[in-house]
Amino acid sequence: MGPHGTKVGLLRVLGPAHVWALGVGIVLVGEYMGWNFAVGKGGAYAALIACWFAGILYTCVAMIDSEVTSTVAAAGGQYTQAKHIVGPLMAFNVGLYLVFAYTMLEAANAITAGYLISVVATMTGYTGELDQRPFIILVIMFLAWLNYRGVLATLTFNLVITAIAFAAIIMLFLSTSGILGGGIMQHAALFEGHELPYGWIGVLASMHFGLWYYLGIEGTTQAAEEVRSPARALPFGTLAGIMTLLIAATLTWYICSGVLPWEFLGDGVNGSVAPLFDTARLSGSNALIWFLGFGTLFATLASANGCINDASRAWFAMGRDKYLPAWFGAVHPKYRTPYRAIIFLVPIALIFALGAPLDQVITFSILSGLLEYTFMPLNIILFRKKWPMGSIKRGYEHPFHPLPAIVLLTLCGITFFAVFLGYGTQLVAMIGFYIVVSLWFHFRRYRYVDRGAQFTMPWPKPQGY
Repeated sequence: MGPHGTKVGLLRVLGPAHVWALGVGIVLVGEYMGWNFAVGKGGAYAALIACWFAGILYTCVAMIDSEVTSTVAAAGGQYTQAKHIVGPLMAFNVGLYLVFAYTMLEAANAITAGYLISVVATMTGYTGELDQRPFIILVIMFLAWLNYRGVLATLTFNLVITAIAFAAIIMLFLSTSGILGGGIMQHAALFEGHELPYGWIGVLASMHFGLWYYLGIEGTTQAAEEVRSPARALPFGTLAGIMTLLIAATLTWYICSGVLPWEFLGDGVNGSVAPLFDTARLSGSNALIWFLGFGTLFATLASANGCINDASRAWFAMGRDKYLPAWFGAVHPKYRTPYRAIIFLVPIALIFALGAPLDQVITFSILSGLLEYTFMPLNIILFRKKWPMGSIKRGYEHPFHPLPAIVLLTLCGITFFAVFLGYGTQLVAMIGFYIVVSLWFHFRRYRYVDRGAQFTMPWPKPQGY
């Protein structure tokens, strides 16, 4: 008998490679689509600067997460961290940030998969206008079914298709740069006179979509209750993941900006929706076009698959602790998955995938993630203060504390301002939404939460208490 009447728990069957596949699999689609909106905001060089600054931000996220989650090894990731270290109201909000960030990212992936299928249909001779909606629904339903059936199969599938999608980026770089065969890149000609078309304010504005290169790497924490060795697998998989993404993001920018004009690259409506695939189409190689077509499709499937996994774990953990109705805290008796949470989030993803523009869905995901990252500096500072080094066993100790927390908080503040420049109304509306649900939790839901029962870590009393 588990907590709150749960009869069975999640299976501990995952290793470091699965953690890597979960983190990189969610994010790699950001190399295939979405990041190019940053080019439209400030030009190609601005997108590169945003890529590297966002890389610093997410390196801080990965280091902080690796320390706390390898120590707080339970489903829910940052939500579980918040309930142990900060308090219930923060935990509730962080749980919602996680669910919305991953569910919106899942919707964006489904939209991209539908677009890609329509492009492939046109390339193979289809002359009419293909309805993308059935394919969007099929992608979400199939991956929800896969998650329903078990985490080992889900993340093994992610491991294979993520590796193929990453290999496709490497192959495109080798082919278009001239290392293998003739190169087609012409950075100097494409950049001449357009280095920073909107000046430094464009660089600032591009930080908004610069996050898309890495958004979701923090999702590795959601596997904490299903890995065989949290102290080893979570830090190794997360840090290897951010290293992989830094390489993939830089290569992606270099490939696409050297082949596609920045005006086309940055226009996600009438220009490039899938820039790596569009670059391959200009290579003149049918084999490369098909490889990048499959790479794009696999990246979207891996990301959507990981998003369903992570969003459902956060929703499940909140239900198990009665932050949400306890009905969501159930585990399937045969497949050992949080099946009710998986099923409940499917229609929400479908509503946004079928009824919202891609850039709006991406912005919703980015804003929810950004709110989550803003919580992390406070979380790690309180964690180190309440349980100093040596007081509890840590699976990983991130270096240079508190510098990563300070850098992360500073970059989050800059990115909030960047988002405000382009999507101020949506930013204010989202913050208003989270304030309203916080009030609902405080006045209506908190009475059901058993604060003592949810503190599950065998730690000594916090320093000073």
